[in-house]
Amino acid sequence: MDIVLLILGALLIMLGIAGSFLPIIPGPLTSWLGLLSLQYTSKIEQDWGFLGWTLAIAILIMILDYLIPIWGTKALGGTKAGAIGSTIGLVVGLFFPPFGIIFGPFVGAFAGELSKNPNRKLALKAAFGSFLGFLSGVFIKFIVSFIYLLFFVTAAWKGFESWF
Repeated sequence: MDIVLLILGALLIMLGIAGSFLPIIPGPLTSWLGLLSLQYTSKIEQDWGFLGWTLAIAILIMILDYLIPIWGTKALGGTKAGAIGSTIGLVVGLFFPPFGIIFGPFVGAFAGELSKNPNRKLALKAAFGSFLGFLSGVFIKFIVSFIYLLFFVTAAWKGFESWF
């Protein structure tokens, strides 16, 4: 059973890192589930305080992930249409890696802003705010998910050292 939990945890950690870039998967929370899976193996000493803190951080990051793009968009005069366009642009951009993932949110935010405001200069400024907010959220989610990967690898290596 330990090997199943170890593999499940590793898959959840990797899915969490992918979720840092994909808007459908909550990256840090999925990575946290990988840490939780590892805690249930017989080889790892359970640390519920550690799990509580890492869960709180994952939930905080999830909340911030929704707020940061809104703040970025509003700071530069954007609307909800720009934020929605940014998300749609990301999904479409996933089919054109690696540049689609980077430029998709910007193009989507620009199109969303143009749908509400025909002034290109204002739409471009708001799209830039939405794009910066989106990139900030992705960066924060990736950093937290990567740190959870390091926690996972460290704990798994110590616990399963005799297997390697």
